[in-house]
Amino acid sequence: MSPTARRRTGPMLALLAFAQFISAIDYNIVYVALPAIGRDLGFTAQSLQWVVSAYAVAFGGFLLFGGRAADRLGRRRMFVLALSLYGLSSLLGALAGAPWALIAARAVQGLGGALLLPATLSLINVGFAEGRPRNRALAVWGGAGGVGLALGSLLGGILTSGFGWASVFIVNVPLAAAGIAAAFAVIPADPRAGRGRGFDLPGTLTATLGGTLLVYALVQAPETGWDAPETAGALTAAALLLGLFAAVESRTANPVLPLDLLANRGLGTAMVITFVFMGTFGAQYYTLTVYLQDLRGYGALATGLAFLPGGVIGLAGTKISERLLGAAGVRRTLLAGLLTGAAGMAGLALGMAPAGGYPALLPGIALLALGQGITWTAMFVAAASGVAPERQGVASAMASTTQQIGGAVGLAALVALVNTGPGGEASIGGLRTAGWVAAAVTVVGAAIALTLRTGRPAAPGHDVEAMPQAADRT
Repeated sequence: MSPTARRRTGPMLALLAFAQFISAIDYNIVYVALPAIGRDLGFTAQSLQWVVSAYAVAFGGFLLFGGRAADRLGRRRMFVLALSLYGLSSLLGALAGAPWALIAARAVQGLGGALLLPATLSLINVGFAEGRPRNRALAVWGGAGGVGLALGSLLGGILTSGFGWASVFIVNVPLAAAGIAAAFAVIPADPRAGRGRGFDLPGTLTATLGGTLLVYALVQAPETGWDAPETAGALTAAALLLGLFAAVESRTANPVLPLDLLANRGLGTAMVITFVFMGTFGAQYYTLTVYLQDLRGYGALATGLAFLPGGVIGLAGTKISERLLGAAGVRRTLLAGLLTGAAGMAGLALGMAPAGGYPALLPGIALLALGQGITWTAMFVAAASGVAPERQGVASAMASTTQQIGGAVGLAALVALVNTGPGGEASIGGLRTAGWVAAAVTVVGAAIALTLRTGRPAAPGHDVEAMPQAADRT
């Protein structure tokens, strides 16, 4: 990229990385604050995960809508609207006095995230050429997330210990306001929105409701029983709604999920990998928090400090990923990241013990964070490659949808394994089982990454089945 091009796109990339930084901070802040939230608002051990899952389900359900909105209504418009929703819902979350109010605020926050992520990713994918420039931009974006994770865990501990859990939501408000102000200065204005191109509202609603009911059943089943009428009813309704979603998408003129995009092998494989990634890597923050605070007696600040090394190593992983993408290609980079992360999950399972110390966890934390950083950049490179510019928003949303739904489903499944102690509480045996299961699923994800192939880049207006050669040779 020429110096002139860098000067033109540099400020925009800095803002897009800042948006990822905000999102990553919020992710880790909430995990560290969960025990305090549960005590103050009266969550049960099983329902507390809805503070995480409400965000993930709303995020995953509306991502496809957000992708279409970015492509059709304008990326800057959606970026500003998303940050506005994010800041407002964070304020409402801080003021919540009951579990339902906080869950509702988190769902609105998830809606803001669903508009923000595809707008951000499509701005990167359209603004930077496929190959080395885009790989570098995605590494910067991913690295900002790594910094946010590192600071989020520490900041969450400091704020929760000093000012209470509500402060972890309030901190998002000025950050969102700063992002909104900067957007008008550095992101190019959107063209006038086109007419006559509607949204797939039936598809959006059926996908969101179906995904919500599916995760609800997975979350509640360990407490109510897998054979309980409530569980069976939710699973049946979810299956019917998701089946209806598939039927709607095959007939509508403006589908929220363009099925022909699935012919792009890179995007299709990336969607599976993002599902596996968030369901395994993402859930480790929850299990490690439970181990440190509930079973080892750590306070919020100590837990935040315990997450700090992983955040720093994750940042290094994104820089390694950029180099691996150029030297070894997307497929090998994904394989390296997933297998490294699986080894980290196994290491965490081995390090958890009734009288174990923090040093026993460090090898697992280091490998997990390194694998996370490597995989994060590579899986979004895979999702964007070979997709025409005018469809980057929805392609980003498709990969991000499976990421968020995978996080909700994976968390629900692993929590069921963790809470095997007396009275349904967490146990060391349950945590270890969850770690080994997550490691095994991640290895399966690595096997799926092997199906990626190389091919020629797409011409404007067309998508290709495979990864472009430029991504493997630059």
